[in-house]
Amino acid sequence: MFDFDLHRLYRKYRQHTMIPQPVFVDNLRLVRNHAPQAGAVVECGVWRGGMSGAVAELLGPQRDYYLFDSFEGLPEAQPIDGAAALAWQRDTSSPAYFDNCRAEMEHAGRAMRMSGAPRVHIVKGWFADTLKSFPPGERIAVLRLDGDWYESTMQCLTELYPRMCPNGLIIFDDYYAWDGCALAVHDYFSRMRLPCRMQQSRRGVSYTLAAAPREL
Repeated sequence: MFDFDLHRLYRKYRQHTMIPQPVFVDNLRLVRNHAPQAGAVVECGVWRGGMSGAVAELLGPQRDYYLFDSFEGLPEAQPIDGAAALAWQRDTSSPAYFDNCRAEMEHAGRAMRMSGAPRVHIVKGWFADTLKSFPPGERIAVLRLDGDWYESTMQCLTELYPRMCPNGLIIFDDYYAWDGCALAVHDYFSRMRLPCRMQQSRRGVSYTLAAAPREL
């Protein structure tokens, strides 16, 4: 798929995402260039589902697509997430607040119907309660984490990283945005002694490729 087509996907799903077009397209480039041939696609923190919809249209109907979100907004930021995160969540009148990133679940459902993907699983609830429902034995080709805070990011990595395909793609939406996300990434990889190199796309999207997973 050419870059022209990636921009077309942005235009199709732009009402279902808050990601700027250059960054949205860069996410799709990473998926196009690095997604293993087989394996599920998982997004944690989906808002209105635009990114998952575009990825599903890019990779095709043969995969399972899992969308995890509370659909009630972000949990309360903690001191470990940094002063900027605490200030952002207090400023409820900011145009960047987006109702604490809250969105109705039906928006994500609509985006996935637009994609035409038949094997879609939208899971509502907090990560601590829902991630354990990910099917045993299922491998993940693409994992996109958009949980913002330390605890959410750590929960996602703890539950889902062991499910990654070798060289599976992990995208960290908030690595450069919030202290807590970056700290959780490095804490997890250090604790598990994983030699994952953090890389950056041309538009500054943070990602890594998974090392060989442990046996499930």
